[in-house]
Amino acid sequence: MKHFAVSASDGTPAHSETRPDFRAKDLGNTAPAFEPDGEDRMTQKGFKTFRRRNAQARQKLDLQDDNNAADLKAATPETTVKRQRSLESAAPSEQPGPEPEAAPPKAAASTTAAPSPPASAAVKPQTIKPAAMSRREPVRAAQVKPMLELDPQARVDIPQEPPVILPTRYDPWLQIPEVPFDFLGQKPSRLPLVSAFRASPTARAFDLLRTRLLHSLKAHGWKRVAITSPSAGGGTTFCAVNLALSLARVPQRRTLLMDMNFRNPGMAAALGIPPHGDMAAFLAGEVPTSEHLQRLSDTLAVGCNCHPDPNASDILHDRRAADVISATIDETSADTILFDLPPVLEHDDVTAFLPQVDGVLLISDGDHTTAAELAACEKMLAGHAPLLGVVLNRAQQSDKTQVTP
Repeated sequence: MKHFAVSASDGTPAHSETRPDFRAKDLGNTAPAFEPDGEDRMTQKGFKTFRRRNAQARQKLDLQDDNNAADLKAATPETTVKRQRSLESAAPSEQPGPEPEAAPPKAAASTTAAPSPPASAAVKPQTIKPAAMSRREPVRAAQVKPMLELDPQARVDIPQEPPVILPTRYDPWLQIPEVPFDFLGQKPSRLPLVSAFRASPTARAFDLLRTRLLHSLKAHGWKRVAITSPSAGGGTTFCAVNLALSLARVPQRRTLLMDMNFRNPGMAAALGIPPHGDMAAFLAGEVPTSEHLQRLSDTLAVGCNCHPDPNASDILHDRRAADVISATIDETSADTILFDLPPVLEHDDVTAFLPQVDGVLLISDGDHTTAAELAACEKMLAGHAPLLGVVLNRAQQSDKTQVTP
């Protein structure tokens, strides 16, 4: 019940009985005198009307608070009209029904009639605005209206960009220019190539040499092989080219063939390709790898030499040559590297180049090479590079190349 005042005998209002700080001594010695039939009392009819209207006003306020959360999510003009109609139906009727007769007032005490709120002061249904539902997260009309006016047929398909195809990893081996090469041997060349006669005993002998060489290199983790002979004319270039062609037939294995014979370079003529390359400039770092090397297939690349140089040992002694060779092997990711070198006993080129190789393959001429020459070669190689094997070329009693481990 709300606070209302009572009148004392002298007409001055007394303290409210509902105040917590009200005490009897505040009234002094003068006790309030109530007149049962006076004008300041509240009738039973007025008290019931006052209580009923207050209860209905609290009910409408609770209804508004409970629906605030739901109105935040669905605050549209249609929902606002529905809410207003529901509040109007819950409003109290202005014409009260028949009231019971007033009971006789008690003689002990009587409450003074407080001014009842006028009929116009009743709580009226208010239009709930979506923008004022919550102070924390206001719902704006601009956020709701586009969803209502969206036309499904006015939909525009935005073209999607094509997927970006990332380039493959840069491979320097594929950057080496590829030159046409006749693996079938239809064009004449200076030396016979095993790729042109695969069914011959010579081709089978080179395949056997290839397999045994790969086993030895794999067992020791080696890559660099020097091919030389005791004297000139022993068939070093012939064996180096055909062994490289046999290695190129191994799938997923890269072979690099380098012409290091500055005295008498002839690897380009043996392969039947146009002369190309300056090996001295390449070893000095003046020519990049992609310009000096030529790729015959996906598994074979060659580095030719078209400029003879009498100071070959000076070029091979240069530290720049060692750095260029190491950088070329790392750049191309070659698995096997063959070096065609001049004879061992005629020049010091092989001796100067031995620190750059892992092993030596010695070619023996069956017509001219002697046992003393082979012993001298083994003595010169001892302590510098291991001898991988001796290949007997031009054998008189056999038409196939013999391999001596």
